[in-house]
Amino acid sequence: MKLVLIAIGLTLSCIWAEEKYTDKYDSLNIDEVIANKRLLNAYNKCVLDQGKCTSEGRELKSHIAEGLKTGCAKCTDAQHKGMRKVIKHLMTHDKNVWRQMVEKYDPKRVYSTKYEKELKSLY
Repeated sequence: MKLVLIAIGLTLSCIWAEEKYTDKYDSLNIDEVIANKRLLNAYNKCVLDQGKCTSEGRELKSHIAEGLKTGCAKCTDAQHKGMRKVIKHLMTHDKNVWRQMVEKYDPKRVYSTKYEKELKSLY
């Protein structure tokens, strides 16, 4: 009986570990969004609850807190790369928005400090 329970537990943990966020929006061109101030501003306002959200914005916003806590464990490769680009862009070119996002999603700066250090060392 114990062996059956262990096998079920291992199977469920493998299934859970492989769960990823939807890749539905992975083809979104992050460089294009960053280059378009109006579009980037709309996404920022969505994520900060200061404006309307597109379906992409709602999807993004629904995973930010969990993504920060888990190191984006459920992110696809494209989402990891996009997250890094956007965070680096905000840290470098739009510090006010970055500060607002940190205040909203990581007020104790538990996770954002780690990502800031990591990204600064890469560029």
